[in-house]
Amino acid sequence: MHPDPSTQPAFAAVANSAAPAAPAPARRIPLSAKLILTAFMAVWFPVYWHNYGPTNFLYFCDAALLLTFAGIWTESALLISLPAVGILVPQIVWLVDFGGNCLGAHLTGMTNYMFDAKIPLFARGLSTFHGWLPVLLVWLLRRVGYDRRALPLWSALAVGLIAVSYAFLPGPGTHPENPNIPVNVDYVYGLSGSVAQHWMNQNLYVGVWTVALIGLVYLPTHLVLRRCYRPAPAA
Repeated sequence: MHPDPSTQPAFAAVANSAAPAAPAPARRIPLSAKLILTAFMAVWFPVYWHNYGPTNFLYFCDAALLLTFAGIWTESALLISLPAVGILVPQIVWLVDFGGNCLGAHLTGMTNYMFDAKIPLFARGLSTFHGWLPVLLVWLLRRVGYDRRALPLWSALAVGLIAVSYAFLPGPGTHPENPNIPVNVDYVYGLSGSVAQHWMNQNLYVGVWTVALIGLVYLPTHLVLRRCYRPAPAA
């Protein structure tokens, strides 16, 4: 006996309703990590804005933290890979310089602000994110993979930040109305916050600085990350 065709849709509906639902995609980044970073950002952002002003967020490291915050919630490998390729090496330099300052050895001067009594201690304490952000990024890359588009996109972002900082923001040695407003953002005048570099013509220096960051910092970091982490799934 052949089944009545009129009953087939009903049978199909029953079968479909009985089939188990597809499991929801697993969360790659724990909710606890997202909430902890969110709590930090809820304090960090307004305190930095109040003490340093909005131009402080043009620093590479601050832009990297903002990208990481967006990336951890969206679980975007690209948004996480961008700060990883951009600041892993510079943050190591920051940590070495900070450790040197703690021991009385002044190396590059990039962490001198951490010992400036004119800046509130709490605001300086929030800057310790320079130490744990690289660790967080390495952990996140293990979970989401490395997006190889990070090198050209971060390089383009860095060029833009350097251009804005050089064209519109104060250089070292200037004394704005608020002494805590950052000068020499992204080190476009050298590593000192009080004296501009004097090795070469300043315009030439900015060009050399930009090329050096891309060729000697971002590119090697990209090659290491590409080798150490699985490629991120295609978006």
